Amino acid sequence: MSNSVILLIGRILLSVMFIMSGLQKFGGIEGTAGYIGSVGLPAATALAWLAAIFETVAGIAILVGFQTKIAALLLAGFCVFAGYVFHFQPEDQMQMISFMKNLTIAGGFLALYVSGPGALSLDARGGKLATA
Repeated sequence: MSNSVILLIGRILLSVMFIMSGLQKFGGIEGTAGYIGSVGLPAATALAWLAAIFETVAGIAILVGFQTKIAALLLAGFCVFAGYVFHFQPEDQMQMISFMKNLTIAGGFLALYVSGPGALSLDARGGKLATA
């Protein structure tokens, strides 16, 4: 299997969770805002909307390979931030597993940042949907 195909599979696997999570937030923004507020962050409703939009758009960017390095770096930071704020609870093993998963996903995004999206991406086509 070529590196470009492997990178495409990696982008698909990294993006699906964020696209689905972002879309799901749109349908339950109040619940997301409540969860954000429960950890003491201000402007929970605004942050919930921002998270929904960011996760969806950045996830789609990773999926199609558009502005991949920027999206990967932003998502890596998002994973570290969200992991620390929502899951870093050393006394709770399940929360620490979630925290470590967030760090692991961030590592995947950093690897994608370094490698780039591969040939099967919009970035490789100069951002164009199709070639002439």
